[in-house]
Amino acid sequence: MDDNQLLIVFTRKPELGKVKTRLAKETSDETALAVYHDLLKHTHNITKDLNVDKWVFYTDDIEIHDLWDEGAFVKMTQIEGTLGAKMQNAFLKGFASGYLEIILIGSDLETLTPEILTQAFEEVKQQTVIGPSEDGGYYLLGLNEPKTSVFNFKDWGTDTVLRDTLMDLEEEEVFLLEELNDIDFLEDIDQNSSVFHHVKNYK
Repeated sequence: MDDNQLLIVFTRKPELGKVKTRLAKETSDETALAVYHDLLKHTHNITKDLNVDKWVFYTDDIEIHDLWDEGAFVKMTQIEGTLGAKMQNAFLKGFASGYLEIILIGSDLETLTPEILTQAFEEVKQQTVIGPSEDGGYYLLGLNEPKTSVFNFKDWGTDTVLRDTLMDLEEEEVFLLEELNDIDFLEDIDQNSSVFHHVKNYK
């Protein structure tokens, strides 16, 4: 295990009416919850065997006896505030704990693979790493030193986040991973998706 490297996973408890709310508006709360359960399982499956330390940050209270108990995940809670404040706090905790390279991801991207994560951990040794999303945000951020500028003055959840983040880093080396697509809306799910069976009645 590389004691210098840390994976941070942001997640939320899978509760009816509180996850994938934009998808729920197009389908139902039950469908959105089922999709989110599948995405959580996928994220856990691709991260549990990574040979790095792993922290999982909940938006609310820590869930006891859930899937994150398998795979040596240390459980924590996100602070209050914007997504930027939450991510900055998590990264600073990691660096303060002695980690030299930190990767942060969400828990709801079905196209993320162990190979992409392994590549990110290799590249972050030399430079900042970003996984761009098709919606103008990013699904992964990797840092090898604190960079508070990337967490401030962003309209989180909009299509300007990636652009503004790259502007913050324009004088630095940045490695861009392959572009992936989040599942936020019904149109984001195609027939080849592993969660399509949950939404096929709404297509």
